[in-house]
Amino acid sequence: MPPVTLPTNPVSVTVAIRTAALVGNPNVGKSTLFNTLAGLRQKTANFPGTTQEAHLAQVQSPAGPIVLADLPGAYGLSLNTNESRICKGVLTGDQSIKGFPGGKPDAVAIVVDATNVPRNLRLAGEVIALGLPTIVVVTMTDAAARKGIKIDAEKFEAALGCPVVFASGKTGKGVADVLPALARAKVAAGPLSAAHIDEWADAVYAKACTAETRDHDAVTDRLDLAFTHPILGVATFAAIMTGLFWAIFSLATIPMDAIEAGFGWLAGLVSNTLPAGAIRDLLADGVIAGVGGTLVFLPQIVLLFFLIALLEQTGYLARAAFVIDRLLKPFGLPGHAFVPLLSGHACAIPAIMSARAIPDFRQRVATILAIPFMSCSARIPVYVLLTQILFPESTMLQAVAFTGCYVLGAAAGLFTAIIARRTILKGKSPAMALELPRYQWPSLLGATKTAAARGWLFVRKAGTVILAISVILWWLSAYPKPADPDDAQRAAEVSFLGRIGGAVQPVFAPMGADRQLTVGILASFAAREVFVSTMAVQIAGTDDAEGEGVRERLTEATRDDGTKVFTPATSWAMLVFFVLAIQCLPTLVVTAKEAGGWKWAALQAGWMTGVAYVAATIVYGVASAIG
Repeated sequence: MPPVTLPTNPVSVTVAIRTAALVGNPNVGKSTLFNTLAGLRQKTANFPGTTQEAHLAQVQSPAGPIVLADLPGAYGLSLNTNESRICKGVLTGDQSIKGFPGGKPDAVAIVVDATNVPRNLRLAGEVIALGLPTIVVVTMTDAAARKGIKIDAEKFEAALGCPVVFASGKTGKGVADVLPALARAKVAAGPLSAAHIDEWADAVYAKACTAETRDHDAVTDRLDLAFTHPILGVATFAAIMTGLFWAIFSLATIPMDAIEAGFGWLAGLVSNTLPAGAIRDLLADGVIAGVGGTLVFLPQIVLLFFLIALLEQTGYLARAAFVIDRLLKPFGLPGHAFVPLLSGHACAIPAIMSARAIPDFRQRVATILAIPFMSCSARIPVYVLLTQILFPESTMLQAVAFTGCYVLGAAAGLFTAIIARRTILKGKSPAMALELPRYQWPSLLGATKTAAARGWLFVRKAGTVILAISVILWWLSAYPKPADPDDAQRAAEVSFLGRIGGAVQPVFAPMGADRQLTVGILASFAAREVFVSTMAVQIAGTDDAEGEGVRERLTEATRDDGTKVFTPATSWAMLVFFVLAIQCLPTLVVTAKEAGGWKWAALQAGWMTGVAYVAATIVYGVASAIG
């Protein structure tokens, strides 16, 4: 094939830039650049029919406001991946984004990593060939200089036939030049066809770039040897994840307590200000309690995404995924699934959202189905209550039983994954193609912006659902009123929720539940931790499960026939049920959104409830027989 002649006559066009898209390979600093350009003025939009998302922001350029879209990272436009299909669809106008006006973007900014120009130019060639006004933004120049790579800006711009900007989203250097450059975007004459892209990319690199021969990075080699080692890599991963979750559970305590105290104060203010009646009760016990019950987990969620963003920016998460892929492969899951599964021990909602990083649809859905089996922090109050009832004299046995709950949940999740991958999600597991990015210091600002965006998404998506559920549950538990409004136990019996519990009790009888336990189980389907306070209201006449003597009264509580509510057999059955049951309606909402339809949420709810019911019934029968 004859040598490729680089374009010398790019087509200069003047267009009104209303929309622009950022495209680039994964790990080139594209999203960091977008976050710097957009600040916190951004929103997340999903592409129809997929769980991939674009981040949108309206930014002010010299030519006026521009809607800027950060598209998923892709290695090419013609590859058989969601990311490639989405990028090509957006650039050709065949794929819509909610909030992104018009068809295809008016201009494109191609982000190129200075340390890997030849490979990045292959995507750039495909984009340029679409005939859109284009600019190229070069990142990672500091790292390139350390490797002896030099890029001549004037020659690079001449070779590409479009404006070139050198910018760093991490340091902010050169970022101010990006938006003005978009106003000067040009339709460049790129490679003649797809077959010419490689000789074209090599020719551009040869004309504008030089690279000194340097020794390979020995530090990187040593780190990779440790982080990807079959034994040392797993041990390192376990240590880092233990530290991550210790930070989540310990550091989030102060803001969580502050949120609880704040909403408690607000509920008290409403109760003391408004006259007694349905409106006051609705606001204090329904609206405020519902919102507070949602936002109390916000610190854990924000901190989780902040720490994960830091780990991702350092380059470690790619190494961890490589190591864990070996352990998860027998269950039909990829290494990408380890972060969502571990995150599920804090809260299933952000964990399911983080499963978007799994490229294969079957593996992603299998991971989503498995995540709610992980014992989240909302289950802890139930575990504490039931293990103390089972072993009131031995903290050692309480700890063993508590740990067993986490082991049982994780085992059930992996069992679910392997069943799903061999039946409804059957298919060959694709080899995990994973680039190991260079190590670098993380950006605190970038991680903060990522965590803030994820936190707001949690509040906006899940908070409204929990609020509606809380109001409905409040109404069911508050009406009709008993003759004596101060008789909390009688109120629990005559309420609609209490009557429903009496009617449904025969369903839960095989696992040892009476009417009172049935009410607690039904109420807990809104949120697991509600079980403890519901039982306290019914049996102890207060919603303060930590109050003096309340746990003792729960332990000694009797049923309508005079037998104990919490027998050993019933307690074991309840413990197993709460480990395995879904009992979190907002989780189902997020599953429907992320997996691609309510059929997956219905399957998840039915499967988990069925497994929990059967397991609890078996445990009750065996424990009763043993005595």
